[in-house]
Amino acid sequence: MIFLATTFSDIFKSSFLEKIDSVSLLDMVLAMALAFGLGVFIFFVYKKTYRGVMYSSGFGVTLIALTLITTLVILAVTSNVVLSLGMVGALSIVRFRTAIKEPLDIAFLFWSIAAGIVLAAGMIPLAVFGSVVIGVILLVFVNHKTNDQPFIVVVRCQGHDGEVKAAALLEKEVSRAVLKGKTAQDGRIELNYEVRLKDNKTDFITLLSEMDDIDSAVLVSYNGDYIS
Repeated sequence: MIFLATTFSDIFKSSFLEKIDSVSLLDMVLAMALAFGLGVFIFFVYKKTYRGVMYSSGFGVTLIALTLITTLVILAVTSNVVLSLGMVGALSIVRFRTAIKEPLDIAFLFWSIAAGIVLAAGMIPLAVFGSVVIGVILLVFVNHKTNDQPFIVVVRCQGHDGEVKAAALLEKEVSRAVLKGKTAQDGRIELNYEVRLKDNKTDFITLLSEMDDIDSAVLVSYNGDYIS
């Protein structure tokens, strides 16, 4: 019984309980509320600028959670120097193996982390102003449509004559045509061209398909990462 009494006494005298008020309730509520707001804003920008193959709402929610978690960690770190050293050691062993399919997703991940760090450090104007500037820039540049959009033309033809005819027509009808791939088997040839359209006209595909020695012609959009 004496052992138990001493143990409980030590617990209540522990410095752990003395650190309960190291971060005030007002600071915690304000920081987490602002972190949630910035996280929602980042999620909104991500949703509006997503240009991948298949949109994942889970990744968008992750951006909100990442902003909140980063804010929580930095609040704890800034209140205790010893804890900050231990946190660095603990986080150094964490490994993430989820593949990032879209390059722009990396920017959103760093944005969420940076917003949480700056916000928890007490630089609220910088966190808000910086997030607004980043969001506006992403909305403008990612959604900017260019007339120089690349396309892929897949031509299936017969023999060398069909190949020459296809190349000549593409040279005439598009502003730029670059041969990206060629497959030949049993006298049949498949050609893959990267092209830039003239005034967004696609009539040349019909002309290609109607030419002698050409079996088919297909036009697909291409953004450098995937074909759609």
